[in-house]
Amino acid sequence: MQQFGVPPKATGVFANQFLVAMPTMKDERFARTVIYICAHSDEGAMGLIVNRIQALPFTDILVQLGLIGEDDAIRLPAPAREFKVRNGGPVDRSRGFVLHSADYNVQSTVSLTKALSLTATVDILRAIMGGAGPRQALMTLGYSGWGAGQLESEIAENSWLNFPATPELLFDPDIDGKYDRVLSCFGVKPAFLSPVAGHA
Repeated sequence: MQQFGVPPKATGVFANQFLVAMPTMKDERFARTVIYICAHSDEGAMGLIVNRIQALPFTDILVQLGLIGEDDAIRLPAPAREFKVRNGGPVDRSRGFVLHSADYNVQSTVSLTKALSLTATVDILRAIMGGAGPRQALMTLGYSGWGAGQLESEIAENSWLNFPATPELLFDPDIDGKYDRVLSCFGVKPAFLSPVAGHA
């Protein structure tokens, strides 16, 4: 895992927001996704899909990185064995990112808000597998990225809804139900979303 490469001060209007894909989303890779925007600036945006499970188990990642042997997974604490890895997006899918509560901090940790941080080095994986990681965390492989002005254009074209992100929704363990739950929490009924793009 390499270090997170987006500047930590990239805090534009969509930073710390959820993007929720509209039914008009043309790209199947993002259909019914919820994305947490980690960074946004005039140069673009970076986010992590938080409601799609990655096929590769966390313990397999630890083995691939040489942090444990193949027979050691059973000895890990239950939270580490059951830690779900998510598909963060189509960009750089071999890179791992851990979005977590701010109670964990090492030199490579990037502070996103007072409550949330991002760490993308093996330090945090060692902490999680040893039961000494952050109180709340989610891990993705890959991320979602937008060039300058691209995210703004997609939102204007009704591809996304955006809402303020909350740790409660972000770390809610019901990953499969997150899409509908985020919409419901902000008063949007998924069944009433129009599949046809348009502006009032």
